[in-house]
Amino acid sequence: MAPVAAAVEDKYDASQFQPSYSGKTKRGSITVSQDNQKLALYPQYLPTWNPLQKFPPYKFEKYIDKGHQASDKFENLFSLGSAKSTDYTVKRLTPKLGSEIDGIQLSQLDDKAKLDLAKFVAERGVVVFKNQDFNDKGPQFAIDFMNYFGPLHIHPTSGSPENFPQMHITFRGASQDEIDTAFAKNTNSISWHSDCSYSLNALQLTLFSCLQLPESGGDTLFANTVEAYNRLSPAMQERLEGLHILHSSVEQAETNKKAGGITRREPETNIHPIVRVNPLTGKKHLYVNKEFGRRIIELKKEESDYLLKFLYDHIEGAQDLQIRVSWQPNTVVLWNNATTVHTPCVDFDEPVIRHAYRISVMGERPVSDLKYLNDENYLKEKYEELGI
Repeated sequence: MAPVAAAVEDKYDASQFQPSYSGKTKRGSITVSQDNQKLALYPQYLPTWNPLQKFPPYKFEKYIDKGHQASDKFENLFSLGSAKSTDYTVKRLTPKLGSEIDGIQLSQLDDKAKLDLAKFVAERGVVVFKNQDFNDKGPQFAIDFMNYFGPLHIHPTSGSPENFPQMHITFRGASQDEIDTAFAKNTNSISWHSDCSYSLNALQLTLFSCLQLPESGGDTLFANTVEAYNRLSPAMQERLEGLHILHSSVEQAETNKKAGGITRREPETNIHPIVRVNPLTGKKHLYVNKEFGRRIIELKKEESDYLLKFLYDHIEGAQDLQIRVSWQPNTVVLWNNATTVHTPCVDFDEPVIRHAYRISVMGERPVSDLKYLNDENYLKEKYEELGI
């Protein structure tokens, strides 16, 4: 298996700084080219990089998911009081992963409906909301909506709108250079991952929406890591218990620096169990990440590489535990960043803008057993052993 650091450097990432970004904001931040600024339909959401913007390292925080307060049958989410209409539909995309909802406006949900939403996303993994009025309300509205569920993650290297560092922007500009970059070093654009697994408090509930997109293409694929764990034999499940992966953002920071970008926060390295438990559902799932997972710390290199490759191939190759979300204007998707992995799909080659944003709640520290939930000293001996 090729070193993960090389994969991070070679794969095109539309959320990271690109050498073609030559524009400047009035405040002096770096942004996309003037040509792309003129073509952007939502200029208030354009990515910027301020070299002076710095944030301290994250520290451990206790986290209790809002979904624990949800109603049993989601009656607050699927009710007249929340939806303002009984004319809505809920459709399962597959039996075990993904639901699509049309006719309910996220912007109109009250707090009780949001509690149900948190649990519903935890149970279904990915929830697609159609025909939303969310994006026209601006970045602050989206941030306030997500902040209800918990503290929001600030990405250390990606672009964000000025004054809204909690918003992670992906932007692929309408130039041939940016089109060609995606396949300059690779034969495909697929890069399965969960976002920022190197964080001590892992990213949890995530909201994503496309502001501007091509007529077709640019879909996002999701895989169900709960089902991936359940498919393993009891013997393999038992073997994975007690194993932990070292996750790191060091390589991402170095790659961004080489491209001319910035680092808002120093890189971090953390240890998480391979088999993790979802506090809301009580279900176990795999927590592996090809993009940021470096090695299994209890194994030798060759053993770690072999086992991780098996787990990556198991998740990526099983199309019967995956879904594909096709983006349309005013679609908003929420997903559980712990129990799913996802990948972009750059399959369009016309020079058009694809512009989107992501906001993520910082959830609980990943644990292998709920008896360790919110335990600040969890895995302390392993950190000491590795000198972290």
